[in-house]
Amino acid sequence: MTPLLEVEGLKKHFAIRKGFFSRPSGHVYAVDGVSFSIGRGETLGLVGESGCGKSTVGRTVLRLLEPTDGTIKISGQDITRLDMQGLLPYRRRLQMIYQDPYASLNPRMTAGEIVGEPLIVHDLGTPEERRQRVAALFDRVGLRPEAVDSYPHEFSGGQRQRIGIARALALNPELIVGDEPVSALDVSIQAQIINLLMELQDELKLSYLFVAHDLAVVEHISHRIAVMYLGRIVEMTDRRSLFEMPLHPYSEALLSAVPVPKSSARGRKRVILTGDVPSPINPPTGCHFHTRCPYVMPRCRVEVPALREALPGHLVSCHLHDAKVTFPLASAA
Repeated sequence: MTPLLEVEGLKKHFAIRKGFFSRPSGHVYAVDGVSFSIGRGETLGLVGESGCGKSTVGRTVLRLLEPTDGTIKISGQDITRLDMQGLLPYRRRLQMIYQDPYASLNPRMTAGEIVGEPLIVHDLGTPEERRQRVAALFDRVGLRPEAVDSYPHEFSGGQRQRIGIARALALNPELIVGDEPVSALDVSIQAQIINLLMELQDELKLSYLFVAHDLAVVEHISHRIAVMYLGRIVEMTDRRSLFEMPLHPYSEALLSAVPVPKSSARGRKRVILTGDVPSPINPPTGCHFHTRCPYVMPRCRVEVPALREALPGHLVSCHLHDAKVTFPLASAA
C-alpha cells in the first residue's frame, strides 16, 4: 500500500543576513536531507536534542515552512511545489497540534470560534451545522459543550490543549503533526492527553508524526521511532528494537539518560557525551556526530554515512555497521 506520507531528501536551510537588504552571509542547516514515510493509522515518533530540527521537519512537511529541497508526497501526490490554491485541498488532510496550549489560541476568540474557524475557512456546512460540529468535538475531547463561549484564559493548560486537538480534528484530517503537544503539561495531564490521542487514532484511523524529546512518552505512543541529530535522521526502527538494542552511538547515549528506578539502574552504564552540540550554521564534515562519538573512525570525519538497513526493518546512519558491529545498551546486554 502507498504510505500516507512520504518524505524524501527533505532540506530546510535558513539564510543568515546582517541587514534587511544584504546578501546571505551563511545558512542555518536546520534540516539536512531527511527521508521517512508514515503509513495509515501509524505513529512515527521523532526524537532528539533541542535544536536538532524536529519541529522544523514537522512544519516543513505541512508546508508551513517552504522546503529548500526534497519532496513531500501525500498518498503518492507530490505537494512540494504546489501554490497556495493547489495546496488548499491538502490543508484539510494535514493538521497540527502545537506545543504551547495558550500561545496557539487566539485570546480574542472564544473556544467555539477557534474550533469552528477551520470550517469557515474551508466553507463547510451551514452556521447551525458548524455549531453542532463544534459541540460534538468538544464532547469528544472531554470538554463541556457549554464551554464553547468561554475564552482561552478561562481554561487550564490541559483543557487548552484539548481545544487545540478539537481544532485539529475539525476537518477530519488523515495526518496530524504533534509538535511536542504534551511537553508543557503536568505529568498527570500528559497521560490524559496521550491516551486521548491514542483513542482518537483507533477511532478515526489517524496517522501521527509525533515530535518530542521525552523518550518515555514517545515509547508509549509510537509504532516506529526516528532519532534526529543536527538536522539528520541517524536511526529509525520500531520502538521495541530501538529501546532494546540501539545501533547508533547517539541513540545509545539518549536512552542511557532516561531516568529509571534506582533498583532497575544497578549495573546500568551511563553514556556521557563529551563536547557541545556543533552549530547548525557550520556543521562538521562527514558524520555530524563524529565530534562527540566514542567510536569515531577516520572515515567518519570525511564521509557522510548513508541511512541504510543494518538489521531487518532497522535503519541506521553509522559507519560502524559497515562491519556489522553493534553497540547495544549495557542495560540490554
